[in-house]
Formats: sequence, structure tokens, C-alpha cells
Amino acid sequence: MEFLIASAIAVLTAAGVYLVLRRRTFPVVLGLAFLSYAINVFLFAMGRLVIDRPPLYDKAAESYTDPLPQALVLTAIVIAFGMTAFVVVLALRSYLETGVDRVDGRPDAEADQ
Repeated sequence: MEFLIASAIAVLTAAGVYLVLRRRTFPVVLGLAFLSYAINVFLFAMGRLVIDRPPLYDKAAESYTDPLPQALVLTAIVIAFGMTAFVVVLALRSYLETGVDRVDGRPDAEADQ
């Protein structure tokens, strides 16, 4: 299970870095979202991967899992949603002001020369 989680983190990170380096704003926003998902899965995996153990108190439970990584991931998800919304609004504002959706703000014909 650890190999699968590590592979998922690697794929999300690679896709996120690839998309962040694009010229258009939408792939950059998508890349930032992939990077935040990779970080969230990494934080969750840092608390050790265990199955069928509750994070909350239960009399019938033999042992518990650490609830701190879950709380950190929930907080990180909320922050990532806020950051993604801010970046989308920033990209939309840039598009409305410049008329192009490129990261550098230059038109396509001028930037390709």
C-alpha cells in the first residue's frame, strides 16, 4: 500500500510541475491544484497508513490511529480551496484586463516571435 501511495504522490507532483510550467493560465491553476493534492496525500501518509483503526475514542478498539494528520489535511484542503479560488479570480482579472490568457500577458503572435 505504501508503494501505491508513493506512486500517486509522485504522479500528482510530476503532473503539477508540468502544468505549472505551461504558458496558459488554466493549466497553471490545474497544476497548483495537483500540487496541493500531492501535498495533502503526503501529509496524510506521514501519519502512518493503518487500516481499521479509529482515530476517535472507542471502548471496543484495541488501538488507535493518529488523528493529527487527518486534521492537518482537512485544514490544508480548506486553505487549498481558498488559494485556488484566489488564483482563478486573479487569472480571470488578468484575462479581462489584457485580453489574453497567457501567464506573461503578451499576445500569442508577439510571444511566439
